[in-house]
Amino acid sequence: MYPVQDVDAILLLSLSVAAKRRPADLTGIITAIDLAHDAIPSGNKLSDAFARMSAYGLVIEIEGGYALSSDAQKMMVNQRKKDDTEKKLFRLKEHLAGYHLKGEHAAIQIHPDQLLAAIKAFQASKKTAGKNVLRDKPKTVWIPTKELANFKGKPFPSKRRKG
Repeated sequence: MYPVQDVDAILLLSLSVAAKRRPADLTGIITAIDLAHDAIPSGNKLSDAFARMSAYGLVIEIEGGYALSSDAQKMMVNQRKKDDTEKKLFRLKEHLAGYHLKGEHAAIQIHPDQLLAAIKAFQASKKTAGKNVLRDKPKTVWIPTKELANFKGKPFPSKRRKG
């Protein structure tokens, strides 16, 4: 596949997160894009990426939602879990560059207005106080138990038997 654009890799990576259990709707995909990339591409770029990836047979439409095809899932299995997002995107772009079209596939045409509506719905849900499941959890600060229990530097008293 040539040329490979950044939006293509971002779309596949976000679809792997959003459509893990069931086909993802557009708002779920936008949420996963924000989680993976911290910036949401424009509606036109996403619409073109959907058309390209579906024409290559990597994105499929199931029950009104979108999911990865078996070829795209094989690409995602080859990703290392310990890599950060930028490294995963780079490796995914390498896989996409070496991917060759297998058969004819229908392109999924999503109008940019639909994507803009999904982006607005995501931004509205981001402003509410509700819990967003796909967002990162804040990291907890680790305090060693020795410092917690022995805060003045005194040794613990020995256990005496009461006789």
